[in-house]
Amino acid sequence: MSTRSGSESPILELLVVFVLVFVVQFLTSILGAMSGLFVLAAPLSNDPWTIVTSVYAHDGIGHLFSNSIALVLFGWPIARATSRLRFHAFFLITGAIAGISQILVLSGFASISGAGGASPGVLGASGAVFALLGYLLSGNRLSSGIASVIDVPNWVTYAVFFVVAVIVTLTTFAPGVALIAHFTGFLIGLLAGRARVLHVESSTQRDRVSI
Repeated sequence: MSTRSGSESPILELLVVFVLVFVVQFLTSILGAMSGLFVLAAPLSNDPWTIVTSVYAHDGIGHLFSNSIALVLFGWPIARATSRLRFHAFFLITGAIAGISQILVLSGFASISGAGGASPGVLGASGAVFALLGYLLSGNRLSSGIASVIDVPNWVTYAVFFVVAVIVTLTTFAPGVALIAHFTGFLIGLLAGRARVLHVESSTQRDRVSI
C-alpha cells in the first residue's frame, strides 16, 4: 500500500462517531427506545435504519473499546492508502452486509429447524473491522507481490480465502459473538483486498506513469 499523508482522519472521525452514538444509546435506553434505533433484528423491514446505525453502535464499554483498538490497528494503514470517502463507504457497506448476513443466516436456521422465537439482534462495528483486517492481509504489497509471481487459479485463491476466514472467525468464538458477521466481513475484506478496491494512486505514481 502506498502512503498518503493527511488521510488518517477517517479513523478519528469514526472514533468520534462511536462515542457519540454510544452516548445516544445510553440516553435512548433510558426511554426504552435504544433497540428500535440501533439493534439490527429480523425482520429487517421493521427498522431499516438499523442497517446503518447498528454498524456504529456497541453493546457496552468493553465492546466499544475493543472495536476502537482494532479499528486503529487495522484501519490506520488502509486509511493512509485510500481516500476518506472510500474508507467510510467501505466501512459502512461491509459492516452493513456483515450484520445483514448474521440476521438472515440465523433466521434461516431457525426457520429450517422449526425453532420458535426471534433470532437475537446484532450491533457493533466488528464486521467492518474484520473487513479491514481481511483487506490489510490480502491487499498489502507483499501479498500482491506473491500473487503476481505465483500463478494460482482463482478458485484456489477463493478456497484459501474461505478456509482462512473460517479459521480466523472460529478464533473469536465466544457466547454472544456474531460469528457469521465476523466471517462475512473478513471474507469480503480478503476479496476486496485482492481486487485492491480501496487503492488510490498517489500524485507521484500518476506523474511517473505520464512520463
